[in-house]
Amino acid sequence: MPELPEVETIASGVNRRVQGDSIVSAWFSLYREPCRTPAAEMAPALDGRRIERVRRVGKHIVFDLSYRGAASAQWIVHLGMTGRLLVSVAAVPVPPHTHAILRLASGRELRFVDARRFGRLALHTAEGGGFAGPGREPLTISKEEFAALFCGRKLSVKAALLNQRLLHGIGNIYADESLFRAGIRPTRVAGRLARERLDHLHTEIRAVLTGAIRAGGSSVSDYVDADGVRGFFQTEHRVYGREGEPCAVCGTRIRKMVVAGRGTHYCPRCQR
Repeated sequence: MPELPEVETIASGVNRRVQGDSIVSAWFSLYREPCRTPAAEMAPALDGRRIERVRRVGKHIVFDLSYRGAASAQWIVHLGMTGRLLVSVAAVPVPPHTHAILRLASGRELRFVDARRFGRLALHTAEGGGFAGPGREPLTISKEEFAALFCGRKLSVKAALLNQRLLHGIGNIYADESLFRAGIRPTRVAGRLARERLDHLHTEIRAVLTGAIRAGGSSVSDYVDADGVRGFFQTEHRVYGREGEPCAVCGTRIRKMVVAGRGTHYCPRCQR
């Protein structure tokens, strides 16, 4: 599933291409799964709207829309496991498993493609500040606020990082990579970590996410950006996907276990 860096890369790429463009018409496939808001309601609501901005909120892509200069609504896209959001000229053949096409005044098309149909599309009113996401933003949360999220929690630190109601945007890849860089075993109880270790984890999370955004995300499965280009942060992974390989720091073989229902990679020597 695309995580914060991948979603940020896609949202930024789409924004560069469609900001200021207007939606001429919207088409949705007959499959109901991707449409959290019924397609019959979304299509007419999107027609004629101007795309003011495209941005990331957690793992969601938010389209801020206006109508005749006034804020009107937001279109929310969650990519799920295999979703793609592509900007194409109309002449490019429509890929299989395309479930939404927004035809733009510029002649281009914004296409949502999702083979497994785990992604979600929804219309959201922009009143009251609009869509905010379920948790706190990892790239802007302060060290004090970050530490407070873990206070008294009995779950593992890996499970806490995956909890989108605490921090939204971090998934399996970047939880593993951040915990390795912070030297923390994924099974450590979140509420028992010393403040010094939480501060270190806060720093490493921001460094890992920022580095991954610069690299265009991690392409370990189906992920591509708005142009269909793969990211390359996977070449920087130190533990994720490296089970049985030597640790780049100490040479100990990377291990894999299940934490919070997810495959979890760690170095038994570097992480305590």
